[in-house]
Amino acid sequence: MRIVVHGQQAFGKAVLEALLKRGDDVVAVYVAPEKEGQKADPLKEAAVAAGLPVYQPSSYKKPEVWEEFKALKPDLQVMAFVTLFVPEEFLNIPTHGSIQYHPSLLPAYRGASAINWPIIKGEKETGLSIFWPDNGLDTGDVLLQKTTPISNSDTLGSVYFNRLFPMGVEAMLESVDLVKAGKAPRIKQDESKATYEGMCKADNAKIDWGKPWEQIDRLIRGCNPAPGAWTTLNGQAVKILEAKPLPAKDPKGIAGKLGEVVIVESEGFVVVCADGRFHITRVQADAGKVAGWEFAQAVSLTTGTRLGV
Repeated sequence: MRIVVHGQQAFGKAVLEALLKRGDDVVAVYVAPEKEGQKADPLKEAAVAAGLPVYQPSSYKKPEVWEEFKALKPDLQVMAFVTLFVPEEFLNIPTHGSIQYHPSLLPAYRGASAINWPIIKGEKETGLSIFWPDNGLDTGDVLLQKTTPISNSDTLGSVYFNRLFPMGVEAMLESVDLVKAGKAPRIKQDESKATYEGMCKADNAKIDWGKPWEQIDRLIRGCNPAPGAWTTLNGQAVKILEAKPLPAKDPKGIAGKLGEVVIVESEGFVVVCADGRFHITRVQADAGKVAGWEFAQAVSLTTGTRLGV
């Protein structure tokens, strides 16, 4: 089966290398074009190293791009982390169509920030879907899915890099095998259960110290490492990367105002929220990513200082 790999970054590279390692017939690679001054994408580098032709169209809506793809005589397009819109005219060119990776349990959490939001919203489980893309946003029929729990200490980074990334590579290989065997299902998504969340950006990641500790904790973990939950100190943004919640048994008995620094110590600093406190152990500011105590020392942080005001 003549396979074309389409994607970018580390995940696209890992899928390509896994297919090549087991001897699949990969005939070409499509990669997002680099911006001016940007270094070559890891997937492109891997393709060049393997002696494969690389295509980088800026748009997949052009008939000449479709004809170039047809000339490869592809049987299957394997899409591993694709961000440009790819219309059905291109998707349907391979003999067996195209399959795509998405890091959520579709139809839930369609969209580009599908790993952040389940953590932020307090889900206990997430997963990945390999699906047959169409002209909609993550709306195509599902081929297979894998699940993974979300623990109370998981971050965006741990869920993706420790689980959804390696699970996704294996799921891609499994899906290719199902297509080869003529056993790949096409399961309609239940639109009544569909959810969509927009991009998780800085506007979504601002910490409100007046919120309950559970909401703040999920926001910090769901935005680590990107976009980074943040607050302000003297008008300057400070990203809170790691923080241990300290729930209060009696919320009314908490000393300190919302956002107030009540403890500065060798292991970090402690900030008051609506129903508890947070022990801040790692932040990112102008000096880069540093331990909480290093930041406190660098800015001469003192008790009584208020964040987010």
